[in-house]
Amino acid sequence: LRNFKPGGDFEYRTMYKPVPEAIDTFYAEYTSSEKWSTFSNPLFTDKGADPWVAYKDGMYYFTYTRGGSIVLYATKKMSELKNSSPVTIWRPPSGTKYSRNIWAPELHFIDHRWYAYFAADGGKDVDHRMFVLENSSPDPLQGTWEFKGELKEPADQWAIDGTILEYKGQLYMIWSGKTNGTFPQDLYIAKMSNPYTLEGSRVLISTPDHDWEENGAPINEGPEILKGGDGNVFIIYSGSGYWKDDYCLGMLSLKPDGDPLNPADWTKSAQPLLEESAASGAYGTGHCGFFKSRDGSEDWIIYHARSYPNGGNANPRNPRIQKIAWNADGTPDFGTPVKINENMEAPSGEF
Repeated sequence: LRNFKPGGDFEYRTMYKPVPEAIDTFYAEYTSSEKWSTFSNPLFTDKGADPWVAYKDGMYYFTYTRGGSIVLYATKKMSELKNSSPVTIWRPPSGTKYSRNIWAPELHFIDHRWYAYFAADGGKDVDHRMFVLENSSPDPLQGTWEFKGELKEPADQWAIDGTILEYKGQLYMIWSGKTNGTFPQDLYIAKMSNPYTLEGSRVLISTPDHDWEENGAPINEGPEILKGGDGNVFIIYSGSGYWKDDYCLGMLSLKPDGDPLNPADWTKSAQPLLEESAASGAYGTGHCGFFKSRDGSEDWIIYHARSYPNGGNANPRNPRIQKIAWNADGTPDFGTPVKINENMEAPSGEF
């Protein structure tokens, strides 16, 4: 065989008369082989808390909570993320109020520029706030990342996990915050005048009020935007303390043509959408992100979990991905966590 590539064409040379049926059988079996079409979770075993994925120009960019810097992994195939290498795109200057505890970075391409949003403090967790970087290069691994400053909201006493909603031509930021630095930890939204400036006051849109949001502490955090094919807008967030095995994912739904700044236009699901599964080796399932398959036909979730129970630093959170199903009413169905080390089909278009 010459010039063979899975999913493509190949040539053959033989000293004997070709047997088309045999060649066709070999081709079908080889291209459908698990070697070429499957992968398993977790994508990494030793890291990957608060995973995030952005996609542009045929490349996926993955980042996670590293603590002292922001790194990106670039890959054309999410199922092969472990084969890519980290590139440090930014390290904070020491002694600043954003030099320590860099949490949950996110990468967004807005108005032809890249923006990296992250939470950080100067060494004391009680001082956590949201900050943003900007890069005008179309490739986030190139160019210069410029520090644009803090996303200030006067009422904030503590802020983490900021994400961006683009809705009807308007930008909004959604994040997790506290009042007076104490629990409960709630979800807030504010309008943005540009990608690095908040406009107006924050609006409370969710506070923990179900049992599954209060394990360890009453917490709503890690808000992420998921948009359905019919235009529905959802916030998928994490409930309870991240250190608990029953940390899980909940959902807020914006009513059709609703106002994101009106709390009454958001409806909270009564039950979590993705939760702990001992049979799957998934404990503390939370802090997710979303991406589409390379051919755009599938929606996928990326989230972190621990492979063993009882938390702890020796039991790291690691990233997993799985395909999203959609219910008849337009809401997402995440199912149950896919069992670790179990083969599943790679995102469509990767092979």
